[in-house]
Amino acid sequence: MQDPKLTPTSYIVLGLLEAAAPAEATPYDLKQMMAVSVDNFWSTPHAQVYREPERLAAGGFATERREETGRRRRFYAITDRGRAALEEWRGTAPDELPELRDSGVLKLFFGADPAVVSEHQIAVLEAKLAEYRTLRADVLAVIPPGQLRALDVGIAHSQAMIAIWRATSERPA
Repeated sequence: MQDPKLTPTSYIVLGLLEAAAPAEATPYDLKQMMAVSVDNFWSTPHAQVYREPERLAAGGFATERREETGRRRRFYAITDRGRAALEEWRGTAPDELPELRDSGVLKLFFGADPAVVSEHQIAVLEAKLAEYRTLRADVLAVIPPGQLRALDVGIAHSQAMIAIWRATSERPA
């Protein structure tokens, strides 16, 4: 059997399983973990997150255990092969450009009023920035350095986007 191609979703699941170790996690647990972490900067359809652990288990990157009674939930844990794949992925630089998926930019492209779009985007981004700052103040000593750095990138990104949207609302077409 050919090894499955690992995707960003694969690495998200492997990273979350590694974070959960030595405990196991259900796909629902993974979705909950994503909601308070990775979803802040990398959106992934929940259906993919529910399917991916089974695919990783079939490839030997995770183990699967199924409850024998009750809801027959599936529990997953990262394997040594999964840890090695995750470590190799972490050790290589990204080979794609960052994505800009901003519905406000899309609306501007198709002729929306910049003042209206900017006002909304600024409000949303300021709320997210406040959330990030509160989170940073609360978790400073309890999260791994990589997660703290990612949070700092989120703060800087929000600040930069607020400045961009302010300039956009003031700039004549």
